[in-house]
Amino acid sequence: MDKKKMDEIYRENAAMIYRYLSGLTQDSGLAEELTQETFFQAVKGIDKFRGDCKISVWLCGIAKNLWYKELEKRKRRKTVNLDDTIPSPESVENQSLSRLKQTEVFRQIHNLDDATREVMYLRLAGELPFSEISAIIGKTENWARVTYYRGKQKIVEGMKEWNEN
Repeated sequence: MDKKKMDEIYRENAAMIYRYLSGLTQDSGLAEELTQETFFQAVKGIDKFRGDCKISVWLCGIAKNLWYKELEKRKRRKTVNLDDTIPSPESVENQSLSRLKQTEVFRQIHNLDDATREVMYLRLAGELPFSEISAIIGKTENWARVTYYRGKQKIVEGMKEWNEN
């Protein structure tokens, strides 16, 4: 494949891959790094792309595998990342409440079973249609829709309980 075609593939898919990885990793720096690695691996392995799915689905598969490799590395290293950001003094209370809600939503997503969590990230962070989600996971489009709906219901229920406390 020529360089011009790969540039076009990158322009069309980089933002979506970044959003997907950002949802999985919850770390913009790591998501950016994995996005670049995804396209590096794609360039190296473009001859392995059979064309039986959309290129975006193939790229998501590469990204997901890279994320899983990163998780394995982290398990072996057992390092702790510290958040060095300091909240601004203005409206600290509103920022804290907003951050708590956001953290709780991610906690709710994290507590879902693996398949549901992956569907939620692909749909919310990756903004993928159910047809592409089903192709990535290897299930039917209807399964992806039902799994997403059930996951969303669990998150809503969990947030209601959290708001009551």
